[in-house]
Amino acid sequence: MPEDDYVWLPREDVLHFEEISTLVDVFLSLGVDKVRLTGGEPLLRRDLASLVRMLSAKTGLNDLALTTNGVLLAPQIDGLKAAGLGRITVSLDTLKADRFVALARFDELARVKEGIEAASRAFGALKIDTVAIKGVNDDELVDLIEYGRTLNAEVRFIEYMDVGGATRWTTAGVISRREMLDRLTAHYGPIEPIANESSAPADQFRLSDGTVFGIISSTTEPFCKSCDRSRLTADGMWYLCLYASRGTDLRAALRNGARADELRTLIAAAWTSRNDRGAEIRLALGDRRASVPVIPVKSLRQDPHLEMHTRGG
Repeated sequence: MPEDDYVWLPREDVLHFEEISTLVDVFLSLGVDKVRLTGGEPLLRRDLASLVRMLSAKTGLNDLALTTNGVLLAPQIDGLKAAGLGRITVSLDTLKADRFVALARFDELARVKEGIEAASRAFGALKIDTVAIKGVNDDELVDLIEYGRTLNAEVRFIEYMDVGGATRWTTAGVISRREMLDRLTAHYGPIEPIANESSAPADQFRLSDGTVFGIISSTTEPFCKSCDRSRLTADGMWYLCLYASRGTDLRAALRNGARADELRTLIAAAWTSRNDRGAEIRLALGDRRASVPVIPVKSLRQDPHLEMHTRGG
């Protein structure tokens, strides 16, 4: 659950499925071919399979994925698969019950594992995202890889990021890609990097037995220059960067009667003029990062869009 400083988005402001579908059509017409449904927690949205069905039928959409915390996944997995969902990623930061409660603030590890097992059954494979935090769960790197191996799940370790304003982030909590690789090499032996020209944020690696895992190192080695992702919030604010403090209100344009060509012009103008380098800017702060929050906590109470859970972070 979010920190107490967070503010909920008003329900009446949330985009209807038809509005999401319309905006996806516009993005597809501009060259986008991958869509990921994330959150917050997307499976809290009633009848999400209906949205998946609307999107999966679109010409030009080559990849439709879902990121979830897994708590509500098992009962919905077959409906999501039947609706045309292509891939699943489940967020899981620990395999230890007490740590799970401390990190997630609810006691649902069993249901998350049930969801992961259901995803493996229905899709044959999945990804597991783990935020690695020094002194919290960094002693579970091997355990998580071994757990993923049993379910044909590729584990992706994410460096602890200083996004948001109420995360209590500190530099002391960061375990870098280099440190992760050193620890895993000490256990498994030589690890082979996998050459990949994709713009996906994770660098992939292969163990000697063929097991593949990934590391997203946006804290110590940002990938801003190759990033081609943007984020649309549940209520239609469009952000060009996870760290952005300002976005474009596509819901307002849509509900004010903007035509598809007008929306295309609005989106194209913002994208072609973008100069976002959020992670690089944070890295350049050096030792001052922890004392200079991305968003001051007082600002979170004034604008719910400023916190990362509203934009898929």
